[in-house]
Amino acid sequence: MTLTRHGATTAPDGQPCTGPLAPHVEGFAAQLSRKGYAQTTVRAKCNVLADLSRWLERRRLTLAALDEDRLTQFLATLRHGEKKWRGDSATGQQLLEYLRGSDEIAAAAQRIDRTPAACLTGDFEEFLHSERGLSRSTLISYLPIVRRFLDERFGREALHLELLRPQDLHGFILRELLRISRSHGKRVITALRSFLRFLLQRGAIQTDLARTLPGVASWRLSHLPKSLPPKQVEQLLACCDRSTPTGKRDYAILLLLARLGLRGGEVLAMTLEDLDWERGEIVVRGKGQRLERLPLPEDVGAALACYLCEVRPACATRRVFIRMKAPLQGLAGPVAVCCIVRRALQRAGLNPEFKGAHLLRHSLATNLLHRGASLGEIGQLLRHQQPTTTQIYAKVDIAALRGIALAWPGGAS
Repeated sequence: MTLTRHGATTAPDGQPCTGPLAPHVEGFAAQLSRKGYAQTTVRAKCNVLADLSRWLERRRLTLAALDEDRLTQFLATLRHGEKKWRGDSATGQQLLEYLRGSDEIAAAAQRIDRTPAACLTGDFEEFLHSERGLSRSTLISYLPIVRRFLDERFGREALHLELLRPQDLHGFILRELLRISRSHGKRVITALRSFLRFLLQRGAIQTDLARTLPGVASWRLSHLPKSLPPKQVEQLLACCDRSTPTGKRDYAILLLLARLGLRGGEVLAMTLEDLDWERGEIVVRGKGQRLERLPLPEDVGAALACYLCEVRPACATRRVFIRMKAPLQGLAGPVAVCCIVRRALQRAGLNPEFKGAHLLRHSLATNLLHRGASLGEIGQLLRHQQPTTTQIYAKVDIAALRGIALAWPGGAS
């Protein structure tokens, strides 16, 4: 097997690529190259394909027989043999995706969970969607909570819902609160309350157990927003190594967070079409699928232009910020932005209590307030839909609070 155009080479044992996968070597190699894999990696992955193709040929299996189970059998022979590459499993999955994308093999078989807990959770999902009209994101947050509760209480056995007692619910809630924050604890209560009312409505329970659920002590405006002073924000930005491709990308991301107060998810969702260079604006894909325009500050624009022109490799995705290593695709979830912030804090020698992407958003609002901006102006920049959302920042304006504070009883006159 010699494919100089795409970097594939003969198999490690010197045998040619034969078998049902042989016609697909070039296409697979080309796709890997488009995703940014180095030629040595492309060759290694194509050698795995060649081994798999010969394995299928020896067993007189056609391409249509290839699926996850066959791949597992093939990988088992590698583990017990002499040849083994640590990327074999990932390469096999990539190959299956490539073949399915070309309609060469059947789609993956759907593994349907038929357990009683899964069936009841499915009914609850349909109820939330069709009767209550809840969004997909709400369903995604509610359903795992309900499934964990059912699995803990009943396992894979029959669901004797009539045996549910308040202590079952309270015990589950207390265990959940030991591992999550108070705000997430409120979500657990809300999800269970909705589920219990669903059970009551369909007659699965006779008592309104939702009334027995406790509340979570997490009062609104009960805490101060975590923030950095302006000097520390600049220190964080200055510690980015802009001589490296990753440093240039991270610097542009941090500027968007620090200068415009974008949320981590908004940075990830930004596409090349969202950058309006002629008007000096960017389109922000905010909460609730809202599209909003913000002015593009000079330093942010310069950092974005540097990243796009000098660093960002050509790839299929239209996302602005992508991985710097293969496969070349958008960053994986808001946690990726949080990791960029944490690494920047570590480089700058800063150790605030809160280290997420929202730290720079809070810092921007707090610093603007100290410089005389009104809460209305801050809310407009942060794109808050309700004025009450911005009220949390009033607590950091100590000078204004002193003016309205009542005298301490018995204090000096």
